[in-house]
Amino acid sequence: MRFVELPIPGAFVIEPEPVDDERGFFARLFDAAEFARRGLAASFPQWSISYNARRGTLRGMHYQAAPHEEAKIVRCTRGAAHDVIVSLHDGRWTAVELSEENRRALYIPAGVAHGFQTLADATEMCYFISAEYAPASARGLRWNDPALAIDWPVADPILSERDRTFPDFRP
Repeated sequence: MRFVELPIPGAFVIEPEPVDDERGFFARLFDAAEFARRGLAASFPQWSISYNARRGTLRGMHYQAAPHEEAKIVRCTRGAAHDVIVSLHDGRWTAVELSEENRRALYIPAGVAHGFQTLADATEMCYFISAEYAPASARGLRWNDPALAIDWPVADPILSERDRTFPDFRP
């Protein structure tokens, strides 16, 4: 695995380093000891998937408030997604493309909001989460907050009412 540091502290793109042979390849996607050596969460007791039927579906920007903050590893197992993270400390954001072709994962530290927009129909995302979901601590930021100015690739996204009505960012 190769860890590529992102502009948001503690966030990384994780790229597999495949070993090829005539059968295909083999690659590590997670190594608890390697994560721990880097000071990253190494235990993920909750695993979830998100299936998204249509291109342009936007989910986000979600996070868990204290004391239930969570780190996540997110990976696209089918289709493709424009994945976005926002620092809750200063509102900086960055985006990466995750797809079934590039096989990348995104490590999202606690204190960072997360969302994505699908770039293909039938996109499936897999989440590994460091804490159990605590509904009373679920929070979000408005996906089109002008203070954040996130660049979403598909105009007129498909949104839930909840995601549409999250508040604007306040550090």
